[in-house]
Amino acid sequence: MCPLPNYPNGKTFDGYQGKIKHKSVEKNITVYRTWVFPSNSKSKVVRLISMLSFSFSLSVFLLFTKTPKKVIIQSPPLFVAYFSVLMNKIKGKKIILNVSDLWPLAGKELGVMTESFSYRMLEKIERFNYKNANLVLGQSNEICTHVKESVSTKTVLYRNYPKFLLQKNTTAETSEKIHVVYAGLLGVAQGIVTLCKNIRLPENVILDIYGNGAEKAELIAFIEKNPHKNIFFHGELTRTALHEILTHKADYAIIPLVNRIYGSVPSKIFEMAHIGLPIIYIAGGEGGDIVKEFQLGTVIAPQDYESLNRLFLKVSKTSSNSRVKIREIAEEHFSFDRQLDVIDEEIKKI
Repeated sequence: MCPLPNYPNGKTFDGYQGKIKHKSVEKNITVYRTWVFPSNSKSKVVRLISMLSFSFSLSVFLLFTKTPKKVIIQSPPLFVAYFSVLMNKIKGKKIILNVSDLWPLAGKELGVMTESFSYRMLEKIERFNYKNANLVLGQSNEICTHVKESVSTKTVLYRNYPKFLLQKNTTAETSEKIHVVYAGLLGVAQGIVTLCKNIRLPENVILDIYGNGAEKAELIAFIEKNPHKNIFFHGELTRTALHEILTHKADYAIIPLVNRIYGSVPSKIFEMAHIGLPIIYIAGGEGGDIVKEFQLGTVIAPQDYESLNRLFLKVSKTSSNSRVKIREIAEEHFSFDRQLDVIDEEIKKI
């Protein structure tokens, strides 16, 4: 069950406009999509309205629709998770809550929230979700620790490992230029525009950006005004097309965060590791620990642009031959199938 498709453009996709709900079968999975007021606005009020709109339509749907005995609920969005937990608790379902980020704490660390009355109310909603779940899947050790400090609900570490097949020939094309790639959401947490304003790329180093999000228009305007900075925006690609680019035309992957966010471990770490790209990770915390522990690349503190520019200078004078090693590490330590087997056994117990 999910909203009518609108991500990341903030507009309902063609073929779904004007619908209240939609049912389809995709890869033998029945998918129900319900109404949402779509938005990718930077406005907190507008984004809240969007989340509440889906929470409302989802609650009505759950109230009148027969569902399985066990339900997996994604959090965040916090309000969507709250109404899902509430409705499924009323109906006596077994609830597995998958927590990928800690809200409202992440909002405070990003600087978009303060410890006000509304913040404390969100903390109560967060605790309600944890308390009323039968099992919590945390995508980082920090998330599992945070939940354990709040409630007695059992937690299990469940990282967001990818699963995809690459071509056997995964050697990068030879080029005089060194391509550093960012692929993902152009949002507040990533701060791509600020990054572009502060980096100094050597002549033979190029930053290629793929994705969409709230900062897209600002990013395009900045690049058009600064064509000398070796920064290029390529828009959105399908996952298959993006992997083709990353496999054959990229030399490094850059994964930035504006601030170190407690509990956050970007899934792109594992995706880029499976592709074999050395990672430039601009954040600390558990994600940085993983990059260091498995020797996946370099960790730089958020907004430490001097260190980042020194790294670009170093990259411009050396070549990386660690792709095969990084892929081997990913296959050994970041296995989707092995992890899923563990989670399957835990879910059977509840």
